[in-house]
Amino acid sequence: MSYIQIASASDVIQTDLAILSGGQKLQGRLFRPVRAPRAVAIINAATAVRQRFYRPFAEWLVSQGIACLTYDYRDFGSSARGPMRQSNATMLDWGIHDAQAARDAARAHLPDSPVWVIGHSLGGLLLSYQKDLDQIERAIGVASGFVHVSEHPWPYQALARFFWYGGGPLSTSVAGYLPGKRLGFGQDLPTQVYWQWRALCTRRDFASTALWGALPPEDLRGFSGELRMVAVEDDVMVPPKAVWKVMQRHHEARKTQATLRPAAYGLRKIGHIGVFDPASSACWPDIIAD
Repeated sequence: MSYIQIASASDVIQTDLAILSGGQKLQGRLFRPVRAPRAVAIINAATAVRQRFYRPFAEWLVSQGIACLTYDYRDFGSSARGPMRQSNATMLDWGIHDAQAARDAARAHLPDSPVWVIGHSLGGLLLSYQKDLDQIERAIGVASGFVHVSEHPWPYQALARFFWYGGGPLSTSVAGYLPGKRLGFGQDLPTQVYWQWRALCTRRDFASTALWGALPPEDLRGFSGELRMVAVEDDVMVPPKAVWKVMQRHHEARKTQATLRPAAYGLRKIGHIGVFDPASSACWPDIIAD
């Protein structure tokens, strides 16, 4: 097993940012190299993953001369402003409006740097619903794909079915939010984030459901930059087949794809979330592959 060198603290300039998104304030952090960066990357997080998890990867990007903006979606993580049960945040807010606001903030702070978007899971799914796609030089989707519950391998599929049809709906209805910590499914989530997520994973026509009725028009030709889709061989949450579906949604992009295989890096596992864990850092150069 090998690890890569992450930039030392003295080589990273960190700035906390307040990012406005539709009247909501998001907490972000900008990581910059001492010298002018060759690009600025915005990390759109996976559902229920806090921005602090991506800090080692952000610092590694700085060692590659790339500035990086991490942030928490509204009413989550460091962007939480009150009790979870009082939140009206939706997955649409997170994956479209908050991601757009973060990208705009990065461009405002580093206007001369080419823009990269790195989307983990949810963070790479809804790019085609955002604006100003022509201003993105590179988009990298990592373990990001549309997955129906029936497409998960067993035995994980049993756990997913419980989350969507059993304990998840019942506990969310009772608590007024998804009590993810109590259920052992990670972080707590706002009610509407959970219900839209559920529709995304249990309805092949999720975009036409009442829950997702506020989707803006989809722009399938607006992004003409480089699109790199990265799947993880042992990812049971978003198997590689699901990742390739996203590539088909960007008709004008210049596309490349890769599958990260644990054995190729001397690793026993990588997984859906673990791909950004420092233990999997040997595979990080193949994520950006520039």
